[in-house]
Amino acid sequence: MTEYLPQLLLAWSIQAVGIASPGPSVALILGVATSRGRMPAVTNAFGVACGSIILSLATVIGIAALFAQVAELMTLIRAIGAGYLLWLAWRAFGKALNPVPLDLTATPPKSLTRTALAGFLLQVSNPKAILFWLAIASAGGVGDAPLPVIAFFVVGTFVNSFAGHAAYALLLSSRPVRAAYGRARRWIEAGLGGVFTFAAFTLATSRS
Repeated sequence: MTEYLPQLLLAWSIQAVGIASPGPSVALILGVATSRGRMPAVTNAFGVACGSIILSLATVIGIAALFAQVAELMTLIRAIGAGYLLWLAWRAFGKALNPVPLDLTATPPKSLTRTALAGFLLQVSNPKAILFWLAIASAGGVGDAPLPVIAFFVVGTFVNSFAGHAAYALLLSSRPVRAAYGRARRWIEAGLGGVFTFAAFTLATSRS
């Protein structure tokens, strides 16, 4: 384990930088936190962390490099991911144009499974997250490590992702943040729509 510790720390450090720089996943958590409250936001963060497991495994086994060799498959993956991001943008713009009352008790309930799945789907199609994982792969990764080291690496990426995104969920669902959101919700939702639209464009036009 000691032999691979520098690679593990480097990979987790790159991942931490990605988590600390807000992107589409944090934008989604913001929407859930301000409209549905703390528990759904933390559940959404859990889904994002599960998506990080898939990205870390893809990095370990080199599936990203394999996909890069199959142009048609990469095009399909980008199209699906971009479509999902555009759907999120459409929902955000809809909230900006016709905001519903900011009342947690009046918000239609959704299952925690669906909430977690939304975070998972966003993370595995998140162009910013994918770029950071490609950076981890280019920095060496741990693909040549023994299975216990790889398992430790994957568990560490989940913990890293869940801790960071759950912290966002707790912060963004706090009373002061929700109050600020209530005062500027049209502009915030419009901004979120712009973030998702830009992410969809970035993913759809990516060639790497």
